Amino acid sequence: MEVPERGRRAEAPWKKLSKEELENQYSPSRWVIRLGAEEALRTYSQIGDEATKRARATRRNRLHVPYGDGEGENLDIYFPEQVSEASPFCVFFHGGYWQSGSKDTSAFMVNPLTAQGVAVVIVAYDIAPKGTLDQMVDQVTRSIVYIQKQYPRNEGIYLCGHSAGAHLAAMMLLADWTKHAVAPNLRGFFLISGIYDLEPIVFTSQNGPLLMTLEDARRNGPQQLLEAALTQPVDPACHVLVIVGQHDSPEFSRQSREFYQGPQDHQPFIQQIPSEHLLQVRQGPAASRSCLALFSTQTLCRGGWNASFEELHDVDHFEIIWKLTQDDYVLTQMILRTIFQEP
Repeated sequence: MEVPERGRRAEAPWKKLSKEELENQYSPSRWVIRLGAEEALRTYSQIGDEATKRARATRRNRLHVPYGDGEGENLDIYFPEQVSEASPFCVFFHGGYWQSGSKDTSAFMVNPLTAQGVAVVIVAYDIAPKGTLDQMVDQVTRSIVYIQKQYPRNEGIYLCGHSAGAHLAAMMLLADWTKHAVAPNLRGFFLISGIYDLEPIVFTSQNGPLLMTLEDARRNGPQQLLEAALTQPVDPACHVLVIVGQHDSPEFSRQSREFYQGPQDHQPFIQQIPSEHLLQVRQGPAASRSCLALFSTQTLCRGGWNASFEELHDVDHFEIIWKLTQDDYVLTQMILRTIFQEP
């Protein structure tokens, strides 16, 4: 999806950072507070590996189910004790800066959620350098289509992603499902410590395996796509929960807050946009007739989404996700309350 050029805005805060500080801000392991960087990464992997082994040993499941023809296009499905096609499904996309991580070590939430009647899906996608961002977004889209077609009586599909996985989940907010001939029953999004503006990543070492250009970053940037969108969400009841840890880096925190509510120095602007661009971000007959638009910088709040923001106390970028193995963890309970529509 191409994003039309926008009007003049204040310079993004990350552009004022030195190269060294930008690298620091987008290196989550440098911000952990209880463990060293390497130990935090090892612990994260170890907990994910143990949780996955435990889930596979104790939960009914379908493993390595293909959702496409590619070697890396498969997913794991874990079912509650009472298996039903009418269950709610929570679909998880792992993090790893689009270049590491695996579904085979990412079943953090499986046991706590399946114990409460939620089916959990952990999705694999082709990470870099094999996969490009465009391919990953397409794979995530098709994985959701697969779940909807396989379980059409589901009681709602809830997308959950961590870090780079939150980016991939957020890209589904404005996905065009018409070419897939199915409308997924999306009821909620849990976007955990995510990246929604990819442009800063282009100028960090994380971009080495990605080889991402600025054009790639803008085309696959949820923030840019949301700013360009001219329509209300298809289902206003779909709840979008944007979550960040207290000890995430200031840049990660800023990205989450601005995706939710926009930059503090927001200014509306008027811009001429070619109608062919509007067609890419708006559906319906009115799209081709609109060429002049008054914009405020679109965000979840201003766009009519049922959205909320949570900063979780005293957790870092890795603890925020590995604690989902715990039944009484605050985020586990948030997810369950949202799925079962409890106050």
